[in-house]
Amino acid sequence: MNNSDSMQAAVLDAPGAAFRIATLSRPVPQAGQVLVRVIASGINPLDLKIRSGEAAHARHPLPAILGIDMAGVIESVGASVTDFDVGDHVYGMTGGIGGVQGSLAEYAAIDAALLARKPANLSMREAASLPLVFITAWEGLVDRAHVQAGQTVLVQGGAGGVGRMAIQIARALGASVYATVGGSRAASVEALGAIAIDSQTSVDEYIATHTGGRGFDIVYDTAGGTSLDASFKAVTHFGHVLSSLGWGTHALAPLSFRAATYSGVFTLLPLLSGDGRARHGEIMREATKQAEAGLLSALVDSRHFDLRSVDAAHALVASGQALGKVVVDVADI
Repeated sequence: MNNSDSMQAAVLDAPGAAFRIATLSRPVPQAGQVLVRVIASGINPLDLKIRSGEAAHARHPLPAILGIDMAGVIESVGASVTDFDVGDHVYGMTGGIGGVQGSLAEYAAIDAALLARKPANLSMREAASLPLVFITAWEGLVDRAHVQAGQTVLVQGGAGGVGRMAIQIARALGASVYATVGGSRAASVEALGAIAIDSQTSVDEYIATHTGGRGFDIVYDTAGGTSLDASFKAVTHFGHVLSSLGWGTHALAPLSFRAATYSGVFTLLPLLSGDGRARHGEIMREATKQAEAGLLSALVDSRHFDLRSVDAAHALVASGQALGKVVVDVADI
């Protein structure tokens, strides 16, 4: 195998194992795919769950290459691809689940329907931090709840990755946004234009203070558990509750008494089933529009990691000490 047909990748052999660097055959794009030279790979909490064997729903059998989010440069284009050219800078949520190669590798053959051109005003690292969290937020607020200008939106867990995206999307679309956060993180959501609510405040207290007891038109829960139970009480009559972590056991009576509706968001579904892949590409194009219009910003931890230090990158995410999304620098631009 010569340098022109090989690549290096960080491979996970078993749950909880350390990553190893392997030299593998460079993938060849099939019809509908493009070959991307990966520049940056964003790490999500889901990556850590897959690594530890706690994410059966991701259906990513080991040994495997992890990495759900990426940004990179198109090296070659497969048959029937008309929307992209060699040299395009692209990003997206492209693999690392469902047995599809992830982004912790120098190259990846990617379904072109999942990609969009990277925002011109964001770095590769910033772009790689966005796809999963932006798509999750957009699918909830726009595709499910159809957020409108003038509505009130409450984001439960506003300082997290999905929460930050939900705040920015709702603000960009003209909604008034509120966000629950730990007291020390209030400034981080206020900087995005949301009104911070201390997460220790009771539901009755904050809906009285901020909505006159009416409740919020849309509540996006990003934390699950008791946060979702609180969301059922915080929504207004005929409102809409969304959750990206609605896996627990919950009483629906508070929701029913408000004649409100509920939607679950499962962002992995298009990659696992094939259904809706083109929608992911469309959503990423919306992210590009918002970023280039100055309506969307990325928060990336300043520490740098490469393929040989993925273990350290995962450890930083697990520690909870990262100041933004942790991104692995796979290659130089």
